[in-house]
Amino acid sequence: MSQNTMTMKMMIEQAENDLLHTYNRYQVVLDHGEGVYLYDVEGKKYLDFMSGIGVFALGYSNEYYENALKAQIDKILHTSNYFYNVPAINAAHRIKEVSGMDRVFFANSGAEAVEGALKAAIKYAYNKDGASDHQVVALEHSFHGRTYGALSVTGNSHYREAFGAMPCEARFARMNDMDSILEAVTDKTCAIIMEVVQGEGGIVPAKEEFLKAVRKLCDEKDILLIFDEVQCGMGRTGYMYAWQKFGIKPDIMTSAKALGCGVPVGAFMMTQKVADNSLTAGDHGTTYGGNPFACAAVNAVLDQYEALGITEHVKKTAPYLEKKLDELVAKYDFCLERRGRGFMQGLVCRGPVKGVIADAMDHGLILINAGADIIRILPPLVITEREIDEMISILEPALAKAE
Repeated sequence: MSQNTMTMKMMIEQAENDLLHTYNRYQVVLDHGEGVYLYDVEGKKYLDFMSGIGVFALGYSNEYYENALKAQIDKILHTSNYFYNVPAINAAHRIKEVSGMDRVFFANSGAEAVEGALKAAIKYAYNKDGASDHQVVALEHSFHGRTYGALSVTGNSHYREAFGAMPCEARFARMNDMDSILEAVTDKTCAIIMEVVQGEGGIVPAKEEFLKAVRKLCDEKDILLIFDEVQCGMGRTGYMYAWQKFGIKPDIMTSAKALGCGVPVGAFMMTQKVADNSLTAGDHGTTYGGNPFACAAVNAVLDQYEALGITEHVKKTAPYLEKKLDELVAKYDFCLERRGRGFMQGLVCRGPVKGVIADAMDHGLILINAGADIIRILPPLVITEREIDEMISILEPALAKAE
């Protein structure tokens, strides 16, 4: 049977018969997007406040972005890293400028970027003392990816328990609890890794005084500070990277998701000091990372961020989103609090939010959870007050039912 004659239900049944079941997917087959809206194969329209889990910062069908990718397709898609290519040269320089870091390595995803960041930190420590038993301090409820190394520092034991010994030995502390950091750090600690705003762990922002204290500790002990900015970076909090709000610079940082706005691309960056004393030729590599097509996407994204004033738009519009969400918290006992920064917000609820999200989906609004009892709100960064009002008009009745 051709795809054109299949119903959405039939497509889902085929997918469930063919794909490895590692995702509990919404029962929707998406077909295309326009602006901040998505459409399924049956033509139903959805307001997207998930943005592909923080990926589609520019929304859908951005003409400039799409034309840049089409132009690159007509040139060359891949060269391998045995050669330089123009898009990668330009993208690396521009990422240095917006991140304030000194060296860039392109990967294919956020998890791969975390893997590289961990390897750099461990190699840095090895070059200091020749030991190969270093530890990393990570945070409880953190999420850094599901590849083996990234899983080692993901602060949810449920994700790790089936896979035995992890390749990276980690000790876990608590967000915004400096005493727990001090308890976790040992003579073997080579790095501390954290999200500046925890995503899957419940939309929990790091406090300025906590970041300052961790930075001071790292400086005193020559421990590398790694910021995972895969979800909270690329303008989502109103700054290109969330740490820039406080000026507390990491030694290594990761980026992905909105870095490519749909094309799979990630990167980890480091200071010159780390670069001079960690990874060298042969220590790390990737076949696809930094290829011309992915880097053309990065350049187009950065062009549009500048042309559309994305970070300023987030700073200007996010307070309206916060205000509307705060009104829901005040009105409904089911909602306990709002927390987050910029266009990375969470509604903490008294019980499971699965039903609320499903009801919103039925009425044309796409949301995502962060744990069982938190509604995570990650709209495209081009969202306006009008679309925020539309989101509230759908979410509110769903919350009323949950009361």
